[in-house]
Amino acid sequence: QVQLAESGGGSVQAGGSLRLSCAASGHKYRSNCIAWFRQAPGKEREGVAVIGTRGDDITYADSVKGRFTISLSDDKNTYYLEMSALKPEDNGTYICAAGVGWCPSSLRRPGQYTDWGQGTSVIVSS
Repeated sequence: QVQLAESGGGSVQAGGSLRLSCAASGHKYRSNCIAWFRQAPGKEREGVAVIGTRGDDITYADSVKGRFTISLSDDKNTYYLEMSALKPEDNGTYICAAGVGWCPSSLRRPGQYTDWGQGTSVIVSS
């Protein structure tokens, strides 16, 4: 059973930074992609960044490219999303997900992800 637990959300002013963590277990034999999605009120769920479970196939949404960095721990059990130059439009609940398939295209295909965490809230004030 895959379990995903996010942490690190909070409130920051525009231009600030946050680092989100996703503690994963049971995923190594079931998934080859770990992604961060975000959900803002009234908006569709948006894929933000994805990384292959071997640390390859890193892809970002255009909206965060150059500001966000996805990475994983050496033991491949924790996945990070470093967010900098945050904007009010980055507000939302950030959710970690595990899935299979070709990672680079998966940000536009949330159905590719079979396991989801509960999410952590990010609030960016202007």
